[in-house]
Amino acid sequence: MNDSPRASAEHSDDAAANPLRDARDRRLPLISGPGSMVMFGVTGDLARKKLLPAIYDLTHRGLLPPSFGLVGFGRRDWSHDDFAEYVRESVIADARTEFSEPVFEQLRGGLRFVQGAFDDRAAFEELTRVVSELDASRGTGGNHAFYLSIPPAAFPQVCEQLAGSGLNTPRDGSWRRVVIEKPFGHDLASARELNDVVEQVFNPEDVFRIDHYLGKETVQNILALRFSNQLFEPIWNANYVDHVQITMAEDIGIGSRAGYYDGIGTARDVIQNHLLQLLALTAMEEPVSFRAADLRAEKEKVLAAVELPQDLAAHTARGQYVGGWQGGQEVVSYLEEDGIPADSTTETFAAMRLDIATRRWAGVPFYLRAGKRLGRRVTEIAVVFKRAPFLPFRSTDTADLGQNAIVVRVQPDEGVTMRFGSKVPGTQMEVRDVSMDFAYGTNFTEESPEAYERLILDMMLGDPPLFPRQREVELSWQILDPITQFWAEHMPPAPYRPGTWGPDTAHEMIARDGRSWRRP
Repeated sequence: MNDSPRASAEHSDDAAANPLRDARDRRLPLISGPGSMVMFGVTGDLARKKLLPAIYDLTHRGLLPPSFGLVGFGRRDWSHDDFAEYVRESVIADARTEFSEPVFEQLRGGLRFVQGAFDDRAAFEELTRVVSELDASRGTGGNHAFYLSIPPAAFPQVCEQLAGSGLNTPRDGSWRRVVIEKPFGHDLASARELNDVVEQVFNPEDVFRIDHYLGKETVQNILALRFSNQLFEPIWNANYVDHVQITMAEDIGIGSRAGYYDGIGTARDVIQNHLLQLLALTAMEEPVSFRAADLRAEKEKVLAAVELPQDLAAHTARGQYVGGWQGGQEVVSYLEEDGIPADSTTETFAAMRLDIATRRWAGVPFYLRAGKRLGRRVTEIAVVFKRAPFLPFRSTDTADLGQNAIVVRVQPDEGVTMRFGSKVPGTQMEVRDVSMDFAYGTNFTEESPEAYERLILDMMLGDPPLFPRQREVELSWQILDPITQFWAEHMPPAPYRPGTWGPDTAHEMIARDGRSWRRP
């Protein structure tokens, strides 16, 4: 661990408790102070489609200072102007806000590019010079973030170069931060190794782990839904809840991600991070405050209380899509995708039952499922309630009545649906399910920001509640590792057709408990 001043700690938990911040006019957004970002992997898909447009959108909304600097680092033989044109093209193609020449020219003034490879010491010396030049010409104040949008295997080399050039060490009154993207390792051991590498160079509070799902408006709304309303929290427990389903479905295949995806699979790709974070937010106790330490503590308690089913064969499922028709188009099987070995056993669908050993959730199963080439693109959390203990109706009156549910729609139609029984108009007493729907798009005039906008701004502000810390990462791997190990030894993936909701084994898994999957 280096001995650099932990300047950013002043901007993390303490910032959330700052009385001036708490007393501010809530109509006024927080605006980042002086600083710059150095982006490694700036020519990759993530940077081009998400990160660069998000930085422009923040600039357009006035949430980054006019002096903000952005340094791209890559192998391409680009001048600063070449890089600026690349950023312009990315912004025009994928930014959420409309393109404005004056806004882009403001951003363009802080754009720089450094050519080099990760093992090129001279390139990092040039990067040091460029960062110093931004301090002098743009007034970035020695505040610099390093975004590692690169494979985890490259982290050690980049971190070593940053330390060797002194870029990781802030001067008094400034900060240096590092942002790392998932995957945070591929199992518990590799996650710990990765963390050791990063924390040898940066202090723990200066490490921001991006899980972009935590930046989504509806994910944050879980906290508002639960803890700002007396309506929900009294029934948010085992006395009333029958089970919880968390679904992340995609209707596409792996596309061009074969190099990353094969050998990783759905469970490691999205369940270990996205879905377990959604589980933690759904099941956590009310935090003392929304400061990072308090919020993370409650999430960690939930993850530590998760229990795996004793019979993994009966209560987990694994699948791999085959070829067929979806949406009127013929699609190939996973094994026929470009770059996938013909004998690959990587799963494209995963499902599991998890239990939480706490008084609030004892006996309430949490069912998680995720996959590609499923019926539609949707991410949702469905809290399904127990049936009323007594129904003073004839059985025919309630034949079409299901279980009450609260469904948080994370994407694409962000909102919340409540499902309950209501009488059908007419002379007979007939009760059917009806839905009461809240949709962000129709209830608020302001469009929800992209997740990366929120997360990049929070990182620049040094505000860490939405960023999982290492303890959460390790607890998630402790949950998943026994399952993936069992699968590797005993459970090859079962086939499923595109456009369906996974293999038969997934439906059999939940049917053993007398339940069925929702069809979103």
